[in-house]
Amino acid sequence: MTSPFIVVPTFREYENLPQFTKRLWQAVPQARLLLVDDASGDGTPDWVRAQPQYNSQLFLVERAGKLGLASAYIAGFKWVIQRHASEPCSAVVQMDADLSHDPSAVPEFLKAVADGSDLVLATRYREGVRVTNWPLYRLLLSMGAGKYVKLITGMPFTDPTGGFKAFRPEKLAQLDLSKIESDGYAFQIEVTYMAWRLGWSIGEVPIVFEDRFAGKSKMSARIVQEAIWRVPWLVLRGKVPARAGAKN
Repeated sequence: MTSPFIVVPTFREYENLPQFTKRLWQAVPQARLLLVDDASGDGTPDWVRAQPQYNSQLFLVERAGKLGLASAYIAGFKWVIQRHASEPCSAVVQMDADLSHDPSAVPEFLKAVADGSDLVLATRYREGVRVTNWPLYRLLLSMGAGKYVKLITGMPFTDPTGGFKAFRPEKLAQLDLSKIESDGYAFQIEVTYMAWRLGWSIGEVPIVFEDRFAGKSKMSARIVQEAIWRVPWLVLRGKVPARAGAKN
């Protein structure tokens, strides 16, 4: 069985990495982890290179500055897609390092991909509200954003704004990543919308979402504003074709 790749952007997540990696490899011992670090300045690259798994199960892309969440994921996806051509992986999972995305849930995502889903979305709002330790305003913002996205785009998913996902590698390679224009968390919506418009098989996995283990949230007013106007822009843009030359 080929192992999955986990793609995780990091910016000042040093405090979370020991616990995150421990729990990830406990849940999926064969997982390969790619960290895309935006010049955190907190010792993250040195910590990565000091780990015994470095260059076997733990990999690092270092970037010159804080270049944005979307571009970090795109850089990570391109790195994995290129590697997949010679070292196949079973799935590509994207998640946060702050432990708000529980590593123990990763096997459920891998099973959903193995069972036929092209894209698997985590959902915090199916079978009730599955969020703990969040202030009320963050919960209301998240739930309101989800309803807004569903209303404007027509997507049927219960949690279309989340960042915990898994892709079938062959499908991810088909996405024309050059067409993605979001910078912040709107990236999560844009990728899901592109996949949905391309007719992918998309499943949902209920998770329990907890507030971050350590450090500060990267959420800002600018990120929220981008998400608000980007959603109707996606609808006006319409369907984005698969990458030229991509094969099923």
